[in-house]
Amino acid sequence: MEQPIISVVGVSKHFGGVTAVRDISFDVQAGEVLGLMGPNGAGKSTLLNLICGEYKPDSGAVHLKGHGITGLATHRVCHLGIARTYQIPQPFVNLTALQNISVAAQYGRGLGKDAAESEALQLLDMVDLLEKKDVSARDLTAITLKRLELARALATSPTLLLLDEVAAGLNEEEIPRILEILQRVREMGITYVLVEHVMRVMTRVVDRIIVMDKGTKIAEGLPSEVMEDGKVIEAYLGEEV
Repeated sequence: MEQPIISVVGVSKHFGGVTAVRDISFDVQAGEVLGLMGPNGAGKSTLLNLICGEYKPDSGAVHLKGHGITGLATHRVCHLGIARTYQIPQPFVNLTALQNISVAAQYGRGLGKDAAESEALQLLDMVDLLEKKDVSARDLTAITLKRLELARALATSPTLLLLDEVAAGLNEEEIPRILEILQRVREMGITYVLVEHVMRVMTRVVDRIIVMDKGTKIAEGLPSEVMEDGKVIEAYLGEEV
């Protein structure tokens, strides 16, 4: 079997007396879409931050294609091929949509100005934002900013993409569009990990799901298996999902 794109080995992270992530291990193979779910506060976003270098684990290790990246600065992790989106998009608010993506292509991927702008136009088209290319990020809606955030991450040409709640806030009419965009990402050959509470999105796009609760992994398997797991049902009992 080929070397996994990413291997997380016994990773833990504490904030004071609170354990956010406890001894989590998993692999993601090339071309796989892994779902990461759990109640609010389960440690999902913290785990993504540990993979992309935003946090350094207190113990454990992260390997990208067999090479250790534990503790590397975020820009180095990005240049090695890992990109991340956030629950709350973080654009350059004074730049246009086109400029936001061009900057990511230049500094995250090393493209020249003209090549970066050409790449940005293609990505705007891919996420259905081409008509917004000259609109300042501060004037885009929250939902539109989610797609801009995705395009910015894609502009770095990632090997592994970490997506944090790209469907949050979408209504029923908007969900098919994000499903189409996620399918386009997969067709680009990009491996990704998806954190999501919208089960209609999660179950349609992922191959495998890991469920976390209170920082620990409580279940792992096919979507159909995980949804029927008693520990998963218990973890979500009384939670808004």
